Amino acid sequence: MLKSKFLGCLIGSAVGDALGSSFEGSWVLEENRIEENFSGRWTDDTHMMIGVAESLIMNHGFDGNHMAQTFIKNYEQEPWRGYAYGPPQVFRWIRSGVDWSQAAKRLFGGAGSYGNGAAMRVAPVGVLYYDDLEQLRSVAYGQSQITHAHELGKEGAALQAYAVALAVKADMSSQLEPYAFLKELKDFTINDVYRRKLETAERLLGEKDRLRVIKELGNGIEAHNSVPTAIYSFLHCPQSFEKSLFYAVSLGGDADTIGAMTGAISGAYVGIESVPERWKARLERRGYIEELAEKLWLIKRRLQ
Repeated sequence: MLKSKFLGCLIGSAVGDALGSSFEGSWVLEENRIEENFSGRWTDDTHMMIGVAESLIMNHGFDGNHMAQTFIKNYEQEPWRGYAYGPPQVFRWIRSGVDWSQAAKRLFGGAGSYGNGAAMRVAPVGVLYYDDLEQLRSVAYGQSQITHAHELGKEGAALQAYAVALAVKADMSSQLEPYAFLKELKDFTINDVYRRKLETAERLLGEKDRLRVIKELGNGIEAHNSVPTAIYSFLHCPQSFEKSLFYAVSLGGDADTIGAMTGAISGAYVGIESVPERWKARLERRGYIEELAEKLWLIKRRLQ
């Protein structure tokens, strides 16, 4: 079952990215429209998630410089994946000799980015360190530091990784309790912005008005306006990967990233068998992503 959860997490993240990629920037969508344009082609969200996995596998853990160089190599091979302004600029600074841990601090007048780019790719950290919260937080922050150095960007990545970890540990044979899940996340986060967002998510459980959910949780590119939304989308229907993904993408906005994060959590909970075959069959580079997930699982087995 653990192997299935590792596979479900990485494939689920890529499927969510691909499902939402046609609707980035859209307004609220009818769920029955969402699958019409599904091609299986994913964006920079999955491209960078692959980079995180590749580097963790190569080093059997986190090496910041190696991960940064992996990101750069992958970007230079396929720069057309839909990268925002920030990461390529950081990559150029690192190429020019700036240390990997310092380059991202140059963005936005030295404040660093609090976008969701570090959270969208963090799924491999969540599965590899699902039972070691100290390492999970450290590595989530470390991989974030490469491109998203702001506190909100790093904490968003850690919170998303921990949501994945909780989903890995959760027993599928018993009903998942959304309030207990959110309490674990509130206890984990050290940031008041995220704690308030999770309290809002708790209050909104069962809410039928998607406009209210968007207004109070957000659907934007900022980590604090999308990570809690992805968690909420998973909890909208935790037993169904398909329903969680449709709901996440239906919220519009940064639909590919919210879809990717929701897919990572849901896939980590329900396992690879619960990801619809019609989506897996069309997913770009499915075999390679599954290979990365299996290698992470094998590393985890050796560490245990």
